[in-house]
Amino acid sequence: MPAHLDPREPLPSLWELLRIWILIGLQSFGGGSSTLLLIQREFTEKHRWLTIEEFARDWNLCIMTPGINLVAITVLIGRKLAGPWGVLVSLLGLLLPSATITALIAAGFQEIQHLAFIEAMFRGVVPATAGIMLVVAINFARPLLKQGYQEGPGMLALSLAFIVLVTLALIVGKITVVLVVLASALAGRFLFVRAPSLAALDQQPDGKEQP
Repeated sequence: MPAHLDPREPLPSLWELLRIWILIGLQSFGGGSSTLLLIQREFTEKHRWLTIEEFARDWNLCIMTPGINLVAITVLIGRKLAGPWGVLVSLLGLLLPSATITALIAAGFQEIQHLAFIEAMFRGVVPATAGIMLVVAINFARPLLKQGYQEGPGMLALSLAFIVLVTLALIVGKITVVLVVLASALAGRFLFVRAPSLAALDQQPDGKEQP
């Protein structure tokens, strides 16, 4: 996007970055998917420091690395927006509030876990978390499908097929996530490297490549 059309805001100060991550840490209920959705909304929609394409690319990079993915994306965003000090304040803001709340809840949970209204609350959290995960999945798929649509029907069909195959491998085949990620990376190397050729074919009315 040309610089004069770039809608991004000026980079945040360390204090502003710390404040945002603390708010995310305080709202991180419902598991990793809810935290990821909060991060995505803060940095791509509310403040526009990252595009959704950049966020999806960084998250894909975090998925391919061992360890806690949310910590990895926090490090990447902090480094990108404010350098080494941004990494420190981002990790502090995300982990300190959520760790404190978790410790407090765990300390008193044994006393209340068998109460009827507590069990009912957990039954409500499960579908809510599933809904959040669906929203996160749609947000990540949207840039891929948009790019495929722009490049032509062939690339769009390839992207959709790739999504379906990976989903079936995880749900039906119950293949280990690490193997699915590695296989997807290798398959993407051989499939999507021909993206310009497929896009050119789609743009030709007779389906033939130009010499």
